[in-house]
Amino acid sequence: MTQVRPMRADARRNHERLLTVAAEAFAEHGENASLDQIAKRAGVGSGTLYRHFPTRHALLEAAYVDRIEALGRRAAELAGELPPGEALMEWLNELCVTTIQLRGMKALLGAAVTDHGSAPPTACGTACGTAVKGAASRLVGAAQAEGVLRADLEPVEVLRLAHGVATAAELGGGQGEEIRRYLTLLTEGLRP
Repeated sequence: MTQVRPMRADARRNHERLLTVAAEAFAEHGENASLDQIAKRAGVGSGTLYRHFPTRHALLEAAYVDRIEALGRRAAELAGELPPGEALMEWLNELCVTTIQLRGMKALLGAAVTDHGSAPPTACGTACGTAVKGAASRLVGAAQAEGVLRADLEPVEVLRLAHGVATAAELGGGQGEEIRRYLTLLTEGLRP
């Protein structure tokens, strides 16, 4: 069994600075923000960035893991506050809005719902995918049990459709005002 050594203080500061700068860069430029510029703005070399985050996808996930996990927790809150069908609809709305507001998030959601993603799985990727897929599974299952959602619908299909709704909303102006309308049109077709 190998023992994981704690990060040195300077390495921990570099890691945190890289995450802060990366989140800002992804917000400004989306998922294709320059990794070299991120390293430069964080005051580290590219080698340091790649030691901490070997791929662009790993950095993107690490920058947004807290937000993704918050979406998972939000699903549980909504499930406790609203009837199952309404909870699912509200969570999908929040997921789509977050996907548009956090540039780069759409790539993470897309990777989470792809059967054969191009990015290799990482510890964060597993956690991120687990949070979103778990939330969708619980909400879809409850809505199906209530009889307001087709029984043959898989949670990952709902997530893929939400990804499409976010994309459609971006095409419609990118602000997300259309999301609730698109979700209503979509869910009407998902009813039994």
